[in-house]
Amino acid sequence: MGNGQVAFFQGKFVPIEDAKVPITTHAIHYGTAVFEGIRGNWNAEQGKSFIFRPFEHYRRLLQGSSFLRMSLPYSAEDLVSLSIELLERNHFKEDVYIRPLAYKSAPKVANLKLHELEDDIAIMAVPLGNYLANDTLKCMTASWRRIEETMIPARLKISGVYVNSILAKTDAALSGCDEAIFLDSSGHAVEGSGENLFMVKHGRLITPPESDSILEGITRDSVMELARNELHLEIEERPIGRAELYLADEVFLTGTAAHVTGVAELDHHQIGNGETGPITAAMRDLYKSIIQGKVSKYLHWCAAAIPERLAIN
Repeated sequence: MGNGQVAFFQGKFVPIEDAKVPITTHAIHYGTAVFEGIRGNWNAEQGKSFIFRPFEHYRRLLQGSSFLRMSLPYSAEDLVSLSIELLERNHFKEDVYIRPLAYKSAPKVANLKLHELEDDIAIMAVPLGNYLANDTLKCMTASWRRIEETMIPARLKISGVYVNSILAKTDAALSGCDEAIFLDSSGHAVEGSGENLFMVKHGRLITPPESDSILEGITRDSVMELARNELHLEIEERPIGRAELYLADEVFLTGTAAHVTGVAELDHHQIGNGETGPITAAMRDLYKSIIQGKVSKYLHWCAAAIPERLAIN
């Protein structure tokens, strides 16, 4: 890390190696932070990075920060503008992952309250290609259950919650799998460690409802809109049984980092023919074109950053 890169930190752009917090920072000890993962997708033909649905990401971040009783002096529009400037200052000409982090910055350790604590926001970006190891995934059911709404809301990207995902992902990796699929306390399949879950059965797209302790995924929302309007699929939001996934025609995961990725195997059960299914492939290809700014109908979902517009400061 470094090499002239900059981050937005404490209200200004600074060299990324100078963006540091003290070890006494409240968020480090208690996970009192919210974050987003936002993709900047490089389009070499146009010489631009297309940031996918940044306003929606920042609105969700501001909802999460409000939930943790933060008061940030920025609107979603302000944060989108800062993210565009960040990419342009860094002159990225590749796919990147933008990571804003709103956090309790107070240097207080023995404090289990959210109020009366200072807060701040930082934004950084790093190059990121294919987040998942393969184009089709070998998955396992997680032994850990998905955290529930009555504990901490899974619909927001609260930093401390992600230990739940990290435990499941680590177990999957150590077991030779690409990803873990969470069950909720009722035994329903709800999502991956960092992705929303979809199943295809008899030409119908099925996904767990937001009430099932899932993240309110922006890629999920995009896929559902595209499925209705472009692929003309019927969509059903309902609980999904674990065994239903074994018997599905197709299963795929969606997320900002993961894009649209098919599941070939779950718990040693082959899904469909063990390859990316036709609906998954159609959605994957359409989604990829849209996030790279190649589909004019959906350009309103993107904000463009042009690396030549700003020099590195």
